[in-house]
Amino acid sequence: MIIRNVRVFRENQTFVPGTIVIKDGLFQAITLEGMTGRAGRAVDLTDETVLDGEGCYAIPGMIDLHFHGCKGYDFCDGTRQAIEEIARYEASIGVTAIAPATMTLPVEKLESILACGAAFAAEQRGAGSTDSIRRGADLIGVNMEGPFISAVKKGAQDARHIIPCDVDVYRRFQRAADGLVKFIGIAPEEGDAVSFIQAVKDEVSVALAHTNADYDTAKAAFDAGADHAVHLYNAMPPFTHRAPGVVGAVADSRHVMSELICDGVHIHPSVVRTTFHMMGAERMILISDSMRATGMPDGQYTLGGLDVNVTGNRATLVSDGSLAGSATTLPDCVRVAVREMQLPLETAVACATANPAKSLGVYDQYGSISAGKRADVVLWDSELKLKAVVKDGVLLK
Repeated sequence: MIIRNVRVFRENQTFVPGTIVIKDGLFQAITLEGMTGRAGRAVDLTDETVLDGEGCYAIPGMIDLHFHGCKGYDFCDGTRQAIEEIARYEASIGVTAIAPATMTLPVEKLESILACGAAFAAEQRGAGSTDSIRRGADLIGVNMEGPFISAVKKGAQDARHIIPCDVDVYRRFQRAADGLVKFIGIAPEEGDAVSFIQAVKDEVSVALAHTNADYDTAKAAFDAGADHAVHLYNAMPPFTHRAPGVVGAVADSRHVMSELICDGVHIHPSVVRTTFHMMGAERMILISDSMRATGMPDGQYTLGGLDVNVTGNRATLVSDGSLAGSATTLPDCVRVAVREMQLPLETAVACATANPAKSLGVYDQYGSISAGKRADVVLWDSELKLKAVVKDGVLLK
């Protein structure tokens, strides 16, 4: 396949007019206007399909590393059908790789969910996988948001199943997932968090999630090796001038990557802009935190076994009105970040492609339009409307 007449998003976070050459499911070469030669290898272009991008932005397939579901399904349904439907919908909107999040549920239930995810991921990678499976978003990880969290900042998590962080329990999860767990969330003020972090940090990214930790406790966790912050500002103490809390600890820990929900509901635009200035765009990861109501009509749904009311893109618990995930897709979060929060398009795209790929440890395969990487590319017109999705070199839409 040849995709011509597009503005290609480059690894240096600029758009350059050019042509993308795809062969055998991989990016083979990128030819840029005004530059001599091409990036990539020589390839026979005889009889290749040509897609005219009509001046569109060509961006890498997006990666959502924290979301729960969509189109009426949730990853924690623990069924192959749920994962397949989620993967198909995500790919159709331009999210070509996913790391869905679990909720706080009984340990045995979580093991079953993780085993189901591992089986699906193995099927996707297998030589005998069907077109339906391959054309869905690649399941490349799991983000465990619970159960090692704080009841004080539980948000939409079920407090009945919260437990202290435990190395043996984590390793049960990882065995069930066949290594698919990429992030394990903890509240560092609960249990012996530092010992836990030191024991597992070389096996998994330890994230601070749903925590009431103060600055010193959070900073100690990061100093011990935790390197990720789950949906910054949400389900944690506020950032104030005398009590900077988790947010301040993230700012002072330059190795930590941080998730942001830019749906226009969870965080004020001014706070988003300030956070980018304070932390640096290279550490920010845009996520959707979407739940099963995403892509569905308004109504009542469930998240982690709890009832949720959804109106527009706002999802709240029936019980107390707390925010319960989002009903916004990652591409729409990118659009909100650009249109309403005044982030440069180049920055927002990087935070939904390259940064999550790097955080997941898969930047060698995903996250940029570069020769040798998987040929996942999304075309947006000048108004950021979806025009086409190519996954593994196959036109989906």
